[in-house]
Amino acid sequence: MYLIGIINSVIMKTLVIIPSRLGATRLPGKPLLKINNRSIISHVFKRAQDANIGDVIVATENIEIVDDVTMNGGRAILTSNNHKTGTDRIYEAFKKMNLNDIDLIMNLQGDEPAINIEDIVSLNDKMINYQSKIGTLAAKMENEKDFQNENIVKVQTKSNLQKESFSEAEAFSRTSKELENVYHHIGIYCYSTETLKKFVELNQTKNEIEQRLEQLRALDNKIKINVALAKSPPIGVDTEQDYIALKKIMEYKVS
Repeated sequence: MYLIGIINSVIMKTLVIIPSRLGATRLPGKPLLKINNRSIISHVFKRAQDANIGDVIVATENIEIVDDVTMNGGRAILTSNNHKTGTDRIYEAFKKMNLNDIDLIMNLQGDEPAINIEDIVSLNDKMINYQSKIGTLAAKMENEKDFQNENIVKVQTKSNLQKESFSEAEAFSRTSKELENVYHHIGIYCYSTETLKKFVELNQTKNEIEQRLEQLRALDNKIKINVALAKSPPIGVDTEQDYIALKKIMEYKVS
């Protein structure tokens, strides 16, 4: 069942799509690794479901992921294995579902099983409130070394991020010499359906390819991205060390 957002008499419906695949080079089979006897992808599905902002579906090229999500009470759909980006994958899934009453599509990363549910809700609310084209999240940088860590994507915003603000992104990068209004970008996106369709039809840009940052395609094509402040950066799982560390944290919390 959908939770329908109603703000300033605007009624909008959100669909959450989680792209996932087994072919990660740094940690093969990552979505199906277990934490508390549940796969990483099924943890993400449960978080999205608990946010209660709309229906949730996993989009994947792997039948093993479909089977796992289904076994854990979720819903998944098979997509092509030729997609260059997760955004292409979620758009294919959306088209296959043949839904005509969806206003917003949230792209939730499949490797962040500890993402804060309140942050998901906050981003959805701000998309409705501000009638934004694309929205994303960012957290405060934890230490100065992070500014030069290429594994931490940065976003610079036009104004300082506060709890209720939804500032416009000026730039995304992997390293930053700037310190003012620069935050740790979190790879969760919410699109209006019209903007998602426009985005996937655009060619990849030189900036996007060189920096390996898909969101630069939007900025290079003058599509605004608004940024909401998250409570804290989620712990993504990119390596075996990440997995072991997060497993300990999540299993400790329920012990």
